[in-house]
Amino acid sequence: MALVLESDWSQALGWTPSIQQQQQLQQIYQAILQGNQQLNLTRITEPSEFLEKHLWDSLRGVFPPLSASVTQPLSLIDVGTGAGFPGLPLALACPDWRVTLLDSTRKKVAFLEALAAELNLPVQSIAGRAEQVGQMAKYRASFDIATIRAVAAPAICAEYTLPLLKLGGTAILYRGQWQAEEHQALESAAGQLGGVIERVDAFATPQSQSVRHCVYLKKVQSTPPEFPRLAGIPSQKPL
Repeated sequence: MALVLESDWSQALGWTPSIQQQQQLQQIYQAILQGNQQLNLTRITEPSEFLEKHLWDSLRGVFPPLSASVTQPLSLIDVGTGAGFPGLPLALACPDWRVTLLDSTRKKVAFLEALAAELNLPVQSIAGRAEQVGQMAKYRASFDIATIRAVAAPAICAEYTLPLLKLGGTAILYRGQWQAEEHQALESAAGQLGGVIERVDAFATPQSQSVRHCVYLKKVQSTPPEFPRLAGIPSQKPL
């Protein structure tokens, strides 16, 4: 099966993949289909659905909201990357950026390392929990962007991502629907972590017109040293 990039792929992103990048996107698709047999990476395997809900959706968080203002390569960490979304497509689309993929499942990290090598992408990967990595001096306050997609409730996502960001950095929370109650809870949690909600971007996917939201948190103060809390506590006792 092959991915077919329709014209609406690039219209909404303001970015068009080169021939090489199209081939790499196809490689990602084929590798995940194969890896799915052992690792249960995704239930989305039909080509057009995969293209829209994984590849296009991954890039939409950055293109065009952030890409237009970027003047130099950035560092990005994808928290709870799973099958590599959104981090792997972003590494492909932004080859000058320093992209790190973080996941707690070592087998998935090993799969992504092999796939990144096959794609010739200089992607770093970490096998570990966000709560632990966020307390490591090597990674804490080290990234310009932190992405997190389909991992947990918004307040938990904030605790996973904001400690990893430099001052002025941006956390991008990929969501489906977005409710007023979630906004209020996230606003409170972000405030405790040194962040503020910069904006909420609502959009529809190009083919199925599925509703999506990306929530952008700006880190405006240093995150207090007690955050993130010990592994498991953020999910058990959200801020």
